[in-house]
Amino acid sequence: MQFTETQLKGAFLVEIEKISDQRGFFARTFCAKEFEDRGLKSVVAQTSISFNSKKGTVRGLHYQIAPATETKLIRCTKGAIYDVIVDIRPESPTYLSHIAVELTDENHRALYLPEMFAHGYQVLTDGSEVIYQISEFYSPGCGRGLRYDDPVININWPLSVSEISSKDASWPLL
Repeated sequence: MQFTETQLKGAFLVEIEKISDQRGFFARTFCAKEFEDRGLKSVVAQTSISFNSKKGTVRGLHYQIAPATETKLIRCTKGAIYDVIVDIRPESPTYLSHIAVELTDENHRALYLPEMFAHGYQVLTDGSEVIYQISEFYSPGCGRGLRYDDPVININWPLSVSEISSKDASWPLL
């Protein structure tokens, strides 16, 4: 795997290294040792899948607070998403900055986000699926969110929002 740190310290784009032949290819998508060698958290407490039927759907921006802060490895296994992470570490020089990357079933990239990063995405193709590897168990009392349209964060979503949960639409503005 190839790890490229983003401009948000601790967040990495993770790309596979394909071994190809006439059948297609094989690639490692996760190796605890490779993550640990880079000082990244390699614990996976749970893996989740999200299916999104409609292009334009927005999910997030979600995070968990202590004592259940979590790291995530996000990968789109079907279709395409516009994946956004926001640095919410108050002591960070990039506090409230965000980046966005396109994750697709064709580019096979993943995005690793450390603790105290909010995460969300917009679906770019109908019928998209997203896999999350998460370091902590879901703890509803620790769940928080940022509004997808908060002007302080100023995310430029590529499509009009076609679907969003009432919970995600009602997070307070910063």
